[in-house]
Amino acid sequence: MRRRIGIDVGGTNTDAVLLQDDQVLHAIKTPTTADVLTGVRLALQDVARTVGTQGVQAVMIGTTHFVNAVVQRRDLAPVGALRIGLPAAKSLPPFCDWPEDLAAIVRGQVHMVEGGLDYDGRPIMPLDEGAVAAAARSMKAAGISCIAVSSIFSPLDPGMEDRAAEILRQEIPGAAITLSHDLGRIGLLERENVALLNACLAPLARHTVQAFEEALRQAGIAASLFITQNDGTVIRAELAARFPVLSFASGPTNSMRGAAFLTGIKDALVVDVGGTTSDIGALKAGFPREANAVVRIGGVRTLFRMPDLLSIGLGGGSHVETRQDGRIVIGPRSVGFRLPELARIFGGPQLTTSDIAVRGGLLSLGDPRRVSDLDQGFVKAALAEAARMLEESVDRMKTDAAEVPLLAVGGGAFLVPDSLPGVSEVLRPAHAAVANAVGAAIAQVSGEADQVFQGLSRAEAMVEAERIARTRAVEAGADGATLSLVDIEDLPIAYLPGGALRVRARVVGEIAAQKVT
Repeated sequence: MRRRIGIDVGGTNTDAVLLQDDQVLHAIKTPTTADVLTGVRLALQDVARTVGTQGVQAVMIGTTHFVNAVVQRRDLAPVGALRIGLPAAKSLPPFCDWPEDLAAIVRGQVHMVEGGLDYDGRPIMPLDEGAVAAAARSMKAAGISCIAVSSIFSPLDPGMEDRAAEILRQEIPGAAITLSHDLGRIGLLERENVALLNACLAPLARHTVQAFEEALRQAGIAASLFITQNDGTVIRAELAARFPVLSFASGPTNSMRGAAFLTGIKDALVVDVGGTTSDIGALKAGFPREANAVVRIGGVRTLFRMPDLLSIGLGGGSHVETRQDGRIVIGPRSVGFRLPELARIFGGPQLTTSDIAVRGGLLSLGDPRRVSDLDQGFVKAALAEAARMLEESVDRMKTDAAEVPLLAVGGGAFLVPDSLPGVSEVLRPAHAAVANAVGAAIAQVSGEADQVFQGLSRAEAMVEAERIARTRAVEAGADGATLSLVDIEDLPIAYLPGGALRVRARVVGEIAAQKVT
């Protein structure tokens, strides 16, 4: 018997489920609290009080806490940026393509030193270790302890970044150091940006994970804690505290994994309608389709492991307004977790999509008498506008003209019509409202390698990439005996000598056996 607790913290609601093998024993949806963590504690305590936590092996939490911090420009630490690459790349310094308001918060100090690799793997210059040490002393004097290190073409050979990190740790003991090759791909600015974002979130990540662990203790749960990732898998909490950017899109991916689990369909489109946004993505073999293009986070260009998602401002708490020209506009503004105090069905002043759905007979919530004055023609027009927004978004996420099933989940899934052009069928699984928490509870552990290999044959490079991916999965908390290869691809790089190959390998497996009480 396997028992797990899955929790997903959204902008509007915090959902939790207790899963025993493949059965949902208990589910709860509670409003997300202003401090986020209180909502997690309340959800855990409800599970413990209602069905008990005896035999729980693991708790999986997905949170938008970290990406929201970037988007809302809050709880971010100043970062020391160390770029290895002079005399090249001097004209485009770190933070050069950031929104100025965000850069003003995060930009602590910027240091550029000699080193880095040319495109063919040869050193541009030897690493200037003296300059690295001097930069470290300058950052220490300024009280900066969050540092991002990036080196030109470090995915070819991370040696210079690793050596710089050794020097930084000697000069600044206890510093939170992010190395760009651990997160990003080829493309200096995008890879560096990921490292900078990760570094500025380091104190918040440590605090958040510690608070989650304390919430488990208060609920009397002795199970291990895992945090869900952008690809629908989980990593140990202590590793998530080091790499918070890997959890940026965990909410939508949890919903997609949950939708696949609840319906048994592994290839489909999924729409997750929350309180503020609708996230549309594609399932491939039960996992979210990965984005291969630049993804903007809070206005910052990044290129790392992220799902291919389209988010629109349509949710259960979205504002509904009529413009002077008679046009109905939904979102992007939302009452969010304040729905119970601001929506008209609860006596509030704001007309929301939930009010429209109650008046249209799609939802039983609040007091229907408070919206009885809404004209039915207006209600139909508003629901038609919501359907138009979803139809357009679904069409953008399709890769061919063939009809595909659409899995509708999330607390706001009542806004999804029963049929849409280009969709073979709309499925609404049981427990759809908490599919995100179900997705967290069933999550496996993954390991990924995305690396350039030189001097190896194609077969040798692919074997080595799989070995690296398996090692990383075990470090993340996987049972090595259960690991299986789910995706591997190779791409010859014509401009590099020696038959260079970029190989991406991904493995998944069950979490390692934990001691339960």
